[in-house]
Amino acid sequence: MDLGLKNKVALITGGSMGIGFAVAKGLAQEGIHVVVCARNEDRAESAVEEIRKKYGVRALGIRVDVTRVKDIEHLVARTEKEFGGVDILINNAGTGSKEKIMDAPDEKWQYYWELHVMAAVRLSRALIPFMQKRGGGVIINNASICAKQPLGYEPIYNVTKSALLMFSKCLANEVIPYNIRVNCINPGLILTPDWKKTATKLSKEKGITPEAYLDQIAQENAPIGRFASPEELANFFVFLCSPRASYCVGSTYYVDGGWLKVVV
Repeated sequence: MDLGLKNKVALITGGSMGIGFAVAKGLAQEGIHVVVCARNEDRAESAVEEIRKKYGVRALGIRVDVTRVKDIEHLVARTEKEFGGVDILINNAGTGSKEKIMDAPDEKWQYYWELHVMAAVRLSRALIPFMQKRGGGVIINNASICAKQPLGYEPIYNVTKSALLMFSKCLANEVIPYNIRVNCINPGLILTPDWKKTATKLSKEKGITPEAYLDQIAQENAPIGRFASPEELANFFVFLCSPRASYCVGSTYYVDGGWLKVVV
């Protein structure tokens, strides 16, 4: 199916591994040129080299810490120089936090606020003018099911991802007159490298294999009974970027295998 995305330009934060890399590959498969940014320069370059060889699109890898304003400014400048701007922004960078509310210092709260909320705010603000000049664009913010159904052991993650949902809705209302569609995706259990590391660590404490640990988590939480691959989730990102999703504006989509327990 031709999704009408060929020769568009997409920027993906946290794009060198896991969900971000799967999204970058999915977009490249549709003929989209990609900018992949990550904190690790070698991983970013390795990711774009694979994309170039496999899909034949232009790809730029940049080392960026999206919590740093100067890094974001550098990313935007490099992207403008190489591609003249972007049509698609995927705000994907993020990670979990296990500190309890009563234990976490202000600095920890501030870091995750910068990572999950302000990075999306700053990048959107910087790249929307390019989208306006191009006649429209797409912004997708990768939040989490935890933004709606919080995990008890990740309160800072829950709070900041919930804020990302509201930012997405407010921005969508503000920029749709310019033909810029903003949406948010809330993934459930996705088999990312972080989950694999967690399984390796915690399975030892339980005396079971990592595979058995992951299966237990899936059976306890997702009616579908398994984790999704990053590629399964990426398929939805790619669709939402396309003109075939033209009436999808300001919404939150749950790709969670049935995990969410309330009606939204």
